[in-house]
Amino acid sequence: MDLLPDIWRQDYWLPPGVTWRDMEQLADADRPQPLDLLIALPLALGFVALRYVFERFFAPPMGRYLGVKNRSQKTTAPSPQLESFYTQQTRKPTHSEIAGLISLCGKTQRQIEVWFRLRRNQDRPCQSKKFGEAAWRFFFYLLAFMAGLTCLIDVKTLVLAPQGVLEGVSNTGQLKKAMERAHYWYYMLELGFYGSLLLRISVDIKRKDFKEQVIHHLATIFLLIFSYCANYIRIGTLVMLLHDSSDILLESAKMFNYGTGWKKTCDALFVVFAVVFLVTRLVIFPSKIIHTTLALSMEVFEPFVGYYFFNILLMVLQALHIFWAGLILRMVYKFLKGKLEKDERSDEESEIEEEEEDKGGEENADHGDYCWERSKDTLNSKLSMLTNTCVLNSFSNQRASVSDRMRKAQ
Repeated sequence: MDLLPDIWRQDYWLPPGVTWRDMEQLADADRPQPLDLLIALPLALGFVALRYVFERFFAPPMGRYLGVKNRSQKTTAPSPQLESFYTQQTRKPTHSEIAGLISLCGKTQRQIEVWFRLRRNQDRPCQSKKFGEAAWRFFFYLLAFMAGLTCLIDVKTLVLAPQGVLEGVSNTGQLKKAMERAHYWYYMLELGFYGSLLLRISVDIKRKDFKEQVIHHLATIFLLIFSYCANYIRIGTLVMLLHDSSDILLESAKMFNYGTGWKKTCDALFVVFAVVFLVTRLVIFPSKIIHTTLALSMEVFEPFVGYYFFNILLMVLQALHIFWAGLILRMVYKFLKGKLEKDERSDEESEIEEEEEDKGGEENADHGDYCWERSKDTLNSKLSMLTNTCVLNSFSNQRASVSDRMRKAQ
């Protein structure tokens, strides 16, 4: 029963010399309190409902304007045995499992493989669904970025002189700056949004970096909670602002990528996104943010539990930044070489989509029977034409030979 009070021990959350009483004594100003975080739960549910309304009524007309079209899909033949195996066991059966299905449903190995590939493609998310998700995130990141700018009017000064983010704690251990209401609502909206992403993670499109995205969301939520309770509001706002700046460009590039006739716009936005991402997350974030919290903060207070916890989470984010930067740089290299065939960005392609995107892979196999039947018909037609031609030529040569013999006999 004493575990819960121990969680809020001041030596865990606050630097040495700073107590919860110091925060309570802030006069005529709002102060961060752990109970304030409870409002993030209804906000997360509100974001889920608002997102449903947006994707249901607003995203479709926007998609039609940009030329977003769903691709036609070939449906599978009804097979209760295969459908039951697909839904209850696995979507990708092994060779031994296929051998057991051959005797069960009376199909050949080739027919079973094609059936499963077509069935997986039926579950592939359509273009309109992907556009709706990208549009929703684009508008939120845009509004969040503008809200962050209003919270940090002196953001330029903070980036150039990051020690300014430590103004919340002085050498005497007294808090110098109180939380403003704008920071409070900015924090709660960001926390509610990332909470809604976790609530919908089971129904959203699964990307190649699904695990990395989950780690990113959890690290972000813990950072928001800790920085709010410890009154690291200014540096937390700056971290979110840097992240939102590149996310806006990424989501806008994806929106135009799903439409038709916007390739040049998509390429231009992606190039700008790559530059902003690399500068903000590989240059500013480690050299300004992490350096400030890890090294410069020691000039203000001594290390404590929250110091290590906070910097570990920031380093987790930086490791994810490096991972995603590698994918982006690989795309940029292929883009400059003119060999870019598909998007390799961290949040662009899913495992299901790769089955269709890979030209040498499963998409050709999905339509193998159809292509074989069509090729066989074409081949039979050509063989018939060739046979008819040979027969006609033989008959014509025979008639010519008979005519020559008749003329010689006359």
